[in-house]
Amino acid sequence: MKNLNWIQKGLYLLNIITALALIFGLLIPYIPIELSPKLSIFSLAVPPLVVVNLLFMLFWLFSLKRQWLLSFLVLLAGYSSVLSLYKFGGTPSVITTSAVKVMTYNVRLFNKYEWIEQEDVAQRIQEMVKQEDPDILCMQEFHKEEEGSFSQYPFRYVKYKTGQTGQVIFSKFPIVGEGSLDFPDSGNNAIYADLSIGRDTVRVYNLHLQSFMINPEKEEISQENSNRIANRMGIAFSRQKIQADIFEAHRDTSPYPAITCGDLNNTQFSAIYRQVRGDAADTFEEQGKGTGKTYYFKYYPLRIDFIFTHESIPVISHKNRYDFYSDHYPVISQVRIH
Repeated sequence: MKNLNWIQKGLYLLNIITALALIFGLLIPYIPIELSPKLSIFSLAVPPLVVVNLLFMLFWLFSLKRQWLLSFLVLLAGYSSVLSLYKFGGTPSVITTSAVKVMTYNVRLFNKYEWIEQEDVAQRIQEMVKQEDPDILCMQEFHKEEEGSFSQYPFRYVKYKTGQTGQVIFSKFPIVGEGSLDFPDSGNNAIYADLSIGRDTVRVYNLHLQSFMINPEKEEISQENSNRIANRMGIAFSRQKIQADIFEAHRDTSPYPAITCGDLNNTQFSAIYRQVRGDAADTFEEQGKGTGKTYYFKYYPLRIDFIFTHESIPVISHKNRYDFYSDHYPVISQVRIH
């Protein structure tokens, strides 16, 4: 600090604050949600904190000041989380008949209530699915009126939790078992189907965890409103924890290796993500490219939709599509079933 002028000292103080904030954000997944659900909100701040610390590190490096070590050591300590923010390389598309193509997509009721000012959204989604031609298709916020629109799939399991809204698993492989986990006091849910693939049986989960019920682009953000939003998010985190516990207990007793698809309504920096993923592989981390964002929000790369695969199921490719037919984007991966 002795060799810094007063402006640099001020910047370094800010650097210390952001470094400590990033450390706290990276520790959030290891703090039990029951202690304080609102603390989980800090996990949402990890991406900008990573960027700010990276900028500080570069600034001090170019200034030839040893203060660069602070942000460097913090980023190094949380390197696995940092690397999940942006991926270089990856394999976005591999066409091979020996792989199984999996797609997950929150279709937001096929725009039945015209949130998006675009015509024929349902038909556009159908055309996209035909273009991708996944072997397994999981949809969240599925609408009953569209059940007959995917006739290319001879096997399906659908569960409507609230009226005509629910989740569906479409499959080109025979379904030999199915079920619903039925989350209590929630319109959200998880379903599963056991698929006979060659000589193997694989369990596919379609998971949709509790939403925050907040539109980040339309919600009024103000000092008066911030506490109400924080309370609402705290409640959502608590419900997500209950739902994740139900899912984890069911998955851990599965007699078959699992592929888990769905909308977690939480990011890769959260305790919920860590619990739902367990020992599975995240297809984006294995073969993804870029930020892998799956939710429409300007200037912020929210990745809340995932495909996880059992350790015995290798990931061959991962692709994100950015067709604007929902507030979510589809996630597509090819995996190998032995």
